[in-house]
Formats: sequence, C-alpha cells, structure tokens
Amino acid sequence: MENAEWNRDELLKQSTDLILEYLEQKKYFMARDELMKYNAADIAEMLEEVSDEASLRMTVILFRLLPKDVSVDVFSYMSSDGQVDIVSEITDKETQFIVDELDFDDKIDILEELPANLVNRILEKTPRSERHLINTFLNYPDNSAGSLMTPEFVSLKKDWTVREAMEHIKEVGTDAETIYTCYVRDNAWKLIGIVPLSTLVVTNSDTKINEVMRTEFVCEYVDTDQEEVSDDFQKYDLIAIPVVDKEYRLVGIITVDDILDVMEDEATEDIERMNGVIDLDNSDSDYLDISVIQHAKNRLPWLLVLMIAYIFTGMIVTNFENALSSMIALVTYMPMLMGTGGNCGSQAATLIIRGLATGEVELDDWMRIMWKELRIGVVVGVVLSAVNFLRVTIIDGQSAIVAVTVCTSLLFIVMIAKLIGSMIPLIVKGIHLDPALVANPAISSVSDAIALSIYFVMAGLFLHV
Repeated sequence: MENAEWNRDELLKQSTDLILEYLEQKKYFMARDELMKYNAADIAEMLEEVSDEASLRMTVILFRLLPKDVSVDVFSYMSSDGQVDIVSEITDKETQFIVDELDFDDKIDILEELPANLVNRILEKTPRSERHLINTFLNYPDNSAGSLMTPEFVSLKKDWTVREAMEHIKEVGTDAETIYTCYVRDNAWKLIGIVPLSTLVVTNSDTKINEVMRTEFVCEYVDTDQEEVSDDFQKYDLIAIPVVDKEYRLVGIITVDDILDVMEDEATEDIERMNGVIDLDNSDSDYLDISVIQHAKNRLPWLLVLMIAYIFTGMIVTNFENALSSMIALVTYMPMLMGTGGNCGSQAATLIIRGLATGEVELDDWMRIMWKELRIGVVVGVVLSAVNFLRVTIIDGQSAIVAVTVCTSLLFIVMIAKLIGSMIPLIVKGIHLDPALVANPAISSVSDAIALSIYFVMAGLFLHV
C-alpha cells in the first residue's frame, strides 16, 4: 500500500513538473492533455501545485482549457482558498456556470467563501425557488448540521407501493446525493421512517412502503453541532443521516463524504488546541498558505499565558535558593525531573482527552481513572527511579543519599503528574468546556511547578538543606 501511494505521488509530481515545462514553453494544450490523463481529484491537486510553483494566471489558463463538465468536477475538489482564487480571476458568467452545475452542498460551501457582492450577483440570476433555498441554507449556523446537509435526497410516501417507489427513484435518483437510503415522510413532510434501497430491490412490488420501512433510526436537528453529527456517524456506522427541523420535518441529509471533512477539521482543531495553538480566524488554509503574522497570532496567546505561569516556577526556585547554593548537585537533576513530570502529565491528558472525545470514558468514571493512573504512576515511577538510581550513583558518582532524594522525588512526581494530567481534562469537561483547551504545554507548566516543590521538600527531608 505504501509503495502504491508513493508511486501515485511520484507520478503526479512528474506530471506536474512536465506541465510546468509546457507552460514555460507556452504549450498550453499539451499541458491540458497531460492533466486530462488523471481524475478530477488529482487534477485539482495538480492545479493548486501549478498555482504555487508558477502563477495563478497559469492555473486559470489551464482551468479554462478543461472541458466544462470536467472543470466543474475539478472545482469541487479544490480547497476553499483555491476555489476563491479561481473565482477571483474568471468572469461572473463562468462563475455562474460553475455554481449552477455544482452539487447543492458544494454550492453552499463556495457561496459562503465568496465576497457578498459576487454572491448577490450570482443569486440574482438564480431561479427564485432555488434562491430561497440557498438563502435558507446560508443562514444556518456555521459548523451545524444545517450547514453540512444537502436537500438532494430521495423521499418516499408511506402509502406508496414498492413499484411506485422504484419508479420515483429512477426519476430523481440521478440528482440525489445518495439513493442507498430513502426517507419516508407523511404529507406534512415529517420524517416517519427510512428504507434501504437493498430492501426495496428484494421486496414484492405490491408491498406498501409503510410495511417495510424502519421506524427506529438516527436523525439530527438542523442546529446540532457538527462534532455531535460526526460522533453519530462513527457510533452507528452510517453512510447518510437525515436532518429535521424543530417540527421534525425532513429538510436534508448529510452524507459520509461531507462528514469525513468534518472529522479531519475537528481532529486538527483538537491537536492544535492540545499543543497551545488557537486558530483565531477559523482559517481552513494549509500550513504553507497561512501568513507568518497569522501563525504568530495563533500561537502567542498560550505562549503568553505559559510565560506568566513560569514566573511562579521561578518563584519556587528563588525560595529554595539557599538549598541550591549549599548543594549544587541538586541543580543537575532539575531539568530531568521537570521534563519527566511534564511528559507523564501530557501522556495521561492526551489519553483522557481522546477517551472523552470517543466516548471511551465518561465523567462518572473519574474514580476509576484516578485509581488506574495512580497505579500506572507507581509502576512507571518505580522503573524510572530504579534506572535513575543507577545513573546517579554509578555514572554521576553521587552519594546514595543524593540518589535516594532524586529517585524518591521522581517517584512522587510521576504519580502526581499522572493524576493531574488525567483529572484536569475531566474537570474542564465537567464545566462544559472543550477538554482540548487544556493544552499539553499548560499541563507541563503545572507539572514543572509541582515537580520542583516535591524535589525541594525531599531535599529538605533527606539532605537537610
């Protein structure tokens, strides 16, 4: 699999390099022919690479040379930034054609990114019924089920026969996002059941839909957060999920291809938060496309907080200045103790945050979590302390009492760091905040302060400094 992936990437790179050569020689049609050897998703990737390596102008030239039906598919696979770049260079007429041909959910996505004046010009030329529907979808909250769904689905009436249902699917199926699951409604458009296509295919043609439909199903409200929708897709192993309004009327469906993007975005957001990076402008841009200033703005808030937090660590060291001056050997092991404590806390926090996100652990499990992490801390602490005892006495040549001081400190630091790392995410979850906000650097800074406090207390007990 890895070799296949490498061969594909290498092949795309070679073709992109060849296209760039053709563009330098102004052999535009040869460049277009090279592009057409690939599917729409690969072409979109190559066009964005051309934009990075050559210029946006060259990308637009190639895009315009593509057959119209291909260009629409390619456009739908481009990143939001790439789409906006293309639209900024082509005419309103060309933009109108692309938007008209896009699937409805893709259409909403691009309209949300375009300048308001251009959106208004596009909507002016859109049929009134569709314009009303587009405006409705654009008004749904960001990151909600309503902003993800599409109205292109197959709905059936409960009193239809299977034969009538199959005829209806043949009529509207080509425009639907999926036909594998059909949604049964009453005359008021309230969702009352679902029926898989596979069931219709094997059922007698004269059977009524209400006899074969499933009345137990999962659905989402339009204002449900996209993260909850993502969780339901994973929990129930769905390929599509219906969306209803407050009156339980069927208004759209969300398909798995749309939720995959959400899963990637949510995972990226959690990783960034856990490592102290805050996306202040909610940008979907790639790392290389974000400006240096924006990167700095995203990272500074947590760094400023942590810098202030380390002032307290410095205060602890200052309070024990006499102990350090009377036994310089103590200073040697401070980085190791603080680093180990921070790493242990971060390990525990990462696992608990992940467990909360996937539902593996709940707030009610806090006692079991503490007990488990305490035992883990003892095992890990004993092993690390034993290794460090040998290092301090044999390699560093320190006295046994110094080794005992360091290793006893290490044991307690590991145990307490594990408890802190596991409990803070649970506390944050308990006050209805995102546990990922508890960045690993923050847990490390708390662990550092506790590590130094434990170390100096142990030094006082064993070394009387």
